[in-house]
Amino acid sequence: MNPSEIDRSDWTEPLPRRLARPTYWPSMLALSVTLALLGPVTSMAITGVGVLLAAAALSGWIGEIGRE
Repeated sequence: MNPSEIDRSDWTEPLPRRLARPTYWPSMLALSVTLALLGPVTSMAITGVGVLLAAAALSGWIGEIGRE
């Protein structure tokens, strides 16, 4: 079938119409989870830092979504 012969009258625009802005929060969350899981092997202080960073990354990411 020739592309010019396709009936496109009932086509709609795909969703989402607008993509979310790029952000660094997902990579921050990945780093914090890595630190939290590395902590029991090395030092529990590293686990604490990882948990605190995870909380900050989650709140930042959720706040970023809320501003859109």
